[in-house]
Amino acid sequence: MAKLDSFTLKDPIRESLMFNRRLMITVVVVIILTLILLGRLFLLQVINNTHYTTLSEKNRVNILPIAPTRGMIYDRNGVLIAHNVPSFILQIVAERVENMEATLSLLKQLITLSDAEIKRFKRKLHRKRKFVSIPLRYRLSDTEVARIAVNQYRLPGVQIKAELSRHYPIGKLMAHVAGYVGRISEADLRQLDTSEYRASSHIGKVGVEKFYENILHGKIGFQRVESNAQGRIIKVLERNLPTPGQTLYLNIDANLQAIAYKAFGEDNGALMAMDPETGAVLAMISVPSYDPNIFVHGLASEDFNKLRKSPHRPLFNRALRGQYPPGSTLKPLLGLAGLELDELQAYKPIDCKGWYVLDDDVDQRRYRDWKKTGHGSTNLIDAIAESCDIYFYDLSYKLGIDRIHQYLSAFGLGNKTGIDMEGELKGIIPNKDWKRRHYNEMWYPGETLINGIGQGFMLTTPLQLTSFTATLSQAGKRVKPVILKATQDPKTGLIQTIKPQPLPSVHQINVNNWETILGAMRKVVHGAKGSARGMGYGLKYKMAGKTGTAQVFGIKEGEQYKKEELKKKLHDHALFVAFAPYEKPRIAIAVVVENGGGGGSVAAPIARKIMDHYLLGKGNEPVLVK
Repeated sequence: MAKLDSFTLKDPIRESLMFNRRLMITVVVVIILTLILLGRLFLLQVINNTHYTTLSEKNRVNILPIAPTRGMIYDRNGVLIAHNVPSFILQIVAERVENMEATLSLLKQLITLSDAEIKRFKRKLHRKRKFVSIPLRYRLSDTEVARIAVNQYRLPGVQIKAELSRHYPIGKLMAHVAGYVGRISEADLRQLDTSEYRASSHIGKVGVEKFYENILHGKIGFQRVESNAQGRIIKVLERNLPTPGQTLYLNIDANLQAIAYKAFGEDNGALMAMDPETGAVLAMISVPSYDPNIFVHGLASEDFNKLRKSPHRPLFNRALRGQYPPGSTLKPLLGLAGLELDELQAYKPIDCKGWYVLDDDVDQRRYRDWKKTGHGSTNLIDAIAESCDIYFYDLSYKLGIDRIHQYLSAFGLGNKTGIDMEGELKGIIPNKDWKRRHYNEMWYPGETLINGIGQGFMLTTPLQLTSFTATLSQAGKRVKPVILKATQDPKTGLIQTIKPQPLPSVHQINVNNWETILGAMRKVVHGAKGSARGMGYGLKYKMAGKTGTAQVFGIKEGEQYKKEELKKKLHDHALFVAFAPYEKPRIAIAVVVENGGGGGSVAAPIARKIMDHYLLGKGNEPVLVK
């Protein structure tokens, strides 16, 4: 009995009920799950059919942006300055790449890829939108394109894109005018309408390329394309073509650019030339220059640093941003101010002994003339023609720095001209308030003398020198310097010419005073003792000009300037401003030769080469072709 009690007897009826209950629960669960599945299918297939059909279509059909063709740039005579050439770009769509490191490794075996290019690619990889191609290499050779094409089956997501790349045929001659385009940076993206640049990788960085970016870029286009599972386009369903950028014609004469650049030789400096009546900028040179083509697809940091740190500063636009003491080039303006404000008479002489002393018990310093023995009896006309410092020490002292500031400002000095290019600096035309604001010091009479001959605190740009010379030639009529001559619509061919933009003219000045000053400037070139008489020999037209020499450092009283004992970088700057023909001016010019020495011997001959070519249509230097 004890053995039988150790086992539990089976209960068939109970087990049957338990099984039936579990089966029923299972059936109910299956039915509920089936209903949920059917409900979900109904929701997807019927209720949300349109939505998911659209999503499915997007997996097959993509809308791709089409970059517009950038507008071309020509000079006034049809010389090509900037255009577009075919180029191949290697791109990757990251979402279609299973193993990015393996893909990059394979690409390095097929083509040349630098560490910098890979690093830049990975940086863009983290901030791009999905299914957007990222450029890895620019300007692939035909051989590299062929290698990638042969191995395309091993490189899903890798694409070769053919596009137009910017090119500057005459390179450094127009670098500081045209500027260049470069890859769009993060800083650019913060300022751009990104919808218009979805297909573009480059944007104008400096010069005309930047200032007129909005009309050079054009309007973006779109296309609907059908692609396979690998992302390869197999069919174009619809295309909305982009609008090309407008063609620009500049006032710049590329031939003048070439002649001017060669005329500087080994010297650094700047040159500006403009039509005094219309403001058309005929030439703008900054020497030395650089090749803008190297910036189009990126420049290695070490190469860029070499350019940036070069003591010759090739990237610096001296014509717009170079601020130089104007030296004696300001003397015609000071003379005009003296006549207008009744502080002198044109033919009343003073005795130039070679030095000047203020009638001041405190300041007994001798302010010396450039000519050690002095000029003797000198009137205003001779003082301008021979550049007598003593005459203008006396005149500036009588005028006072505040009236000098007021008068020079009327000619645009100390202010931006408003030229159609970014980066222009305004220079400095000081007065008492200016010194108090910047140095918290009072103004001294001796400073008026120094600033009265264009030294001291005074700074002007070559553009400003050209602008005030043009204003002199037009008897006070001012006009804004302008680089753009015309635009052309690439579709209609319609050309729109840019009209001259007048600026506030100098207040009414006595005609006799104008004639006196301009006549004195004429004697600078054509007078027997003119400071630029050497460049006037053999001229077939009449020119009015003014030489200038700007000291790089100060000289103490009693010391002498010995050029042969100084390093080149400490030599005086040479300046020259002029307009011609004298009777009906067609060109105004300013030349600054850094550390060049004398304006009459160094800067003036450069100006003559430009004027000879522009006015006479000839020159010994080879010129560019259309």
